Amino acid sequence: MAKVEIYTTMLCGYCYRAKKLLQDRGVDFTEIDVMTDGKLRDEMRKRAGGRTSVPQIFIGDQHVGGCDDLYALDQAGKLQPLLHASH
Repeated sequence: MAKVEIYTTMLCGYCYRAKKLLQDRGVDFTEIDVMTDGKLRDEMRKRAGGRTSVPQIFIGDQHVGGCDDLYALDQAGKLQPLLHASH
């Protein structure tokens, strides 16, 4: 299964929803909390093409986007294939 990384903050409802969906699908992920670390937030912004909102989700080397993007992938039946195609 592909490596999944999610940039979050503790007080973010969208982050919670994205993590919940991944957990419900049995996906292991690495959570990177950017709330108090400017260097990690800068890293996130660079990787996400300038996007500053959280969550920002990566599957393998591919930037998926935020919570709504993750749910849209799942509803379209594209999340599981992406998880298994990216290594």
